[in-house]
Amino acid sequence: MSTDSPLHLSEPDPPLRVDPLCVDLDGTLVKSDTLVDSVLILARQNPRAILSIPAWLLQGKAAFKRHVTAAVSVDVTHLPWNKPLLAFLQDQYDAGRPLYLATAADRTLAGRISAHLGIFAGVLASDGSHNLAGSNKLAAFRQQFGGNFTYIGNARPDLPILTACQTPMVANPDQALMSGLRAAHVVPTHIFRDRQPPLKAWLKAIRLHQWAKNALIFFPLLLAHAWRGPTAVASALGAVVAFFSFGLCASATYIVNDLLDIEADRRHHRKRNRPFAAGNLSAIAGVAVVILFLAASVTLALALPRLIALIGPATAPPHTFVTWLCLYAVTTTAYSFALKRIVLVDVLVLSGLYTVRIYAGAAASGVPVSLWLGGFSVFFFLSLAFIKRFAELESLRLRGEVPTNGRGYLLLDIEQLRAFGTTAGYASVIVLLLYISQLDTHLYHHPSHLWLLLPVLLLWISQLWLLASRGELNEDPVVYAITDKRSLLLGLLVIAVVLSAL
Repeated sequence: MSTDSPLHLSEPDPPLRVDPLCVDLDGTLVKSDTLVDSVLILARQNPRAILSIPAWLLQGKAAFKRHVTAAVSVDVTHLPWNKPLLAFLQDQYDAGRPLYLATAADRTLAGRISAHLGIFAGVLASDGSHNLAGSNKLAAFRQQFGGNFTYIGNARPDLPILTACQTPMVANPDQALMSGLRAAHVVPTHIFRDRQPPLKAWLKAIRLHQWAKNALIFFPLLLAHAWRGPTAVASALGAVVAFFSFGLCASATYIVNDLLDIEADRRHHRKRNRPFAAGNLSAIAGVAVVILFLAASVTLALALPRLIALIGPATAPPHTFVTWLCLYAVTTTAYSFALKRIVLVDVLVLSGLYTVRIYAGAAASGVPVSLWLGGFSVFFFLSLAFIKRFAELESLRLRGEVPTNGRGYLLLDIEQLRAFGTTAGYASVIVLLLYISQLDTHLYHHPSHLWLLLPVLLLWISQLWLLASRGELNEDPVVYAITDKRSLLLGLLVIAVVLSAL
């Protein structure tokens, strides 16, 4: 009798039904707005195309996005991702959950991002005729998924979708969205935050530490000992107002530079942490702050003669300072758009902007600039400008990389830049030497003490270039000067020497 019996195989369990997870792009998966980023890149690469924007906008939002996306190619490999959210999506993908990229951005860009990440089962995006945002996005979800989907958004237009989905989640949500969710009695199951505190980000964006450069505005006043005369108070007030006016203008131009360089900064090992490149600040907010700061700067500059007139006689021709301020603003803007990519012209412009501050200070305080101070500043700040470029190249060389920022410099230029920079630095010492040798005794009672300035200046310049050659110098020598203990001690020594000579 056979003992064999039929083999019964159990049917495999049906796969678990998991609702598709849809994630927004701008402000959610990416901390920035890719459309704004694209417009900024367009302004950098092809400024004339900006003139076409009004005509594109008249064709509708979807058509506008299609035109902008076709005009530039955003580097999707270096976008400022929301890292906690991206890690969560990767885990969901590994677990077998279907993920969809759902965005109002153009389908071409969304498709490139999807291909780069490799975790999305599909893409829902604007197609040039239909803008997939708000109610349009919700309708697309219901058409494709019914009511069975999960969504991750960040802004007020996402509110109808988050209230309609099964499991609402948010990433870097704005206050308007959170208020709407509270009013709708909807509690997000996950909040993915990846953004620097706003105050810290703005202080970094306006580069408050760079205001130290504006101390040059006080140099004509101090070196001419103008604090002793009858117009001392008026001259000092003019210099103080000019300091803040220049600071606001400089901060505005720094933001403009960061906005135009947003994609190049994202490829840089250090600059990618700048607030706009990292997506910690909105580019649109940056433009608003630029307008606000420039308006405040010009207002102070125009009010300067009247403020001085309240306490004493005029110390300078009216609006002379405004001329220097406008020169600085125009030159800095031209530098951000084009001059920074012209070899050697860029360093001449950088050094010239330092000298402009000195002449602006003279205009504001009514104190003329001596030829000696002008000559010293040209050579000294030219050396600092060269060391900035040298340090950038040296840092790349030590990391085994090549320049990709479009500045036009090659690694082969390192030794020549070193020669240019050190020569300019030592030339400034010679100018100082010649000035001291013919100094009028009415300015100083002990002018011989000023000879001690020469070894101090030689030591600091030589130290700066030695560190740069070792690859140990921050790419901005101003940051180094105000943070390095040895440099600060040498600065105090300079002050002590000058005071002893009075």
